[in-house]
Amino acid sequence: MEVKSRHHLRSDDVSALESDLSEKLGVTPDGDTYERVEFEDADREVILIDGEPQVAFFDEVPFLTVRGANAYEPEQRLVTVDAGAISFVSDGADVMRPGITEATGDISPDDLVVIAEESHGKVLAIGRARVEGSEMAGNEGKVVDSLHHVGDELYEFTA
Repeated sequence: MEVKSRHHLRSDDVSALESDLSEKLGVTPDGDTYERVEFEDADREVILIDGEPQVAFFDEVPFLTVRGANAYEPEQRLVTVDAGAISFVSDGADVMRPGITEATGDISPDDLVVIAEESHGKVLAIGRARVEGSEMAGNEGKVVDSLHHVGDELYEFTA
């Protein structure tokens, strides 16, 4: 991913971002520097917090990256998967009902969600919910579309 432009966020943009993430995920990023990075070959933007890619825009909506979610440990919009799903989700697969052990009740269809493994709570991916959180666990069907995962281009990006 080749950087097209990079600039510091104004304090009011930082406040709006922090407020948005606090409302959606119950976390408040805390950094000294916030920079917006645009890429040449991708229509995605990233916010670097103290040099780390911790927020990305998914369809123009700011949300934590896998790195950001592991740094701030959100407790809202959280989908937890069992050990059998880890390798699939880490490779970018969409999330199926049988692999889900729990999902928070604040999830609505089309919400961005954090996908974590159950043993250690490590975040594996960011996805878009297809159903309500209360309907996620079950026997069959795809319920979360994967958007960003461990090891993808965004995860590997360094400033």
